[in-house]
Amino acid sequence: MKIVLIGYGAMGRLIGRLALNAGHELAEPIDDADANRSSRELAAKLSGSDVAIDFTTADAVRRNVEACVVAGVPLVEGTTGWNAERDAIEQMVAEHDGAFVFGANFSIGVNLFYRLTDYAADLFARFDNYEVFIEEQHHSRKKDAPSGTALKLKEIVERHIDGDFSVSATRAGNIPGTHRVGFDGPADQVLLEHTARTREGFAAGALLAASWIVVKRDSTSLPTSWTR
Repeated sequence: MKIVLIGYGAMGRLIGRLALNAGHELAEPIDDADANRSSRELAAKLSGSDVAIDFTTADAVRRNVEACVVAGVPLVEGTTGWNAERDAIEQMVAEHDGAFVFGANFSIGVNLFYRLTDYAADLFARFDNYEVFIEEQHHSRKKDAPSGTALKLKEIVERHIDGDFSVSATRAGNIPGTHRVGFDGPADQVLLEHTARTREGFAAGALLAASWIVVKRDSTSLPTSWTR
């Protein structure tokens, strides 16, 4: 699989290393030198790759998606903070019959954590004397707050529990990422927590998503152009 990395910061370099170790090929990355290029110009650079993986900034996502659909290259979107443009991006992908997969967090552990949260929220919804809260911590370089993962956890909890509840965010130091979902009652507290030790979990999950979307795009039995 030939992968083009959009964004070659810490995450991009880590994904690149894991990709090479897994026997994949890397195209020339899209990096800071390409920041002022149009989507059409980027599309030419993307051409010939099997899949693109984007870990850049929220304000670059729309251009990057457009470049990928013009080039006919499936895209794994790891950037968060662009939900306000989701409808327009979804329409763009559909109109170009593109292939696009995104997630608040590609870590396998976090996706299992989502399921645990869903189950716990369903249980605690039956007891009015427990109140829910969500906390997250990340490194000081992360711009969006609360994180996309915290917002996804909120969405999951809201399937079962009505009313407002606290979602707090901390930005400090070099924290890879910690998320907590708590259920606090008068006599006790139940706390679910996921702590990322390194960013390798995110990178490995993004590569897994890239392999999945390439197979899905190439399958004649799965014609869907918009995937999540």
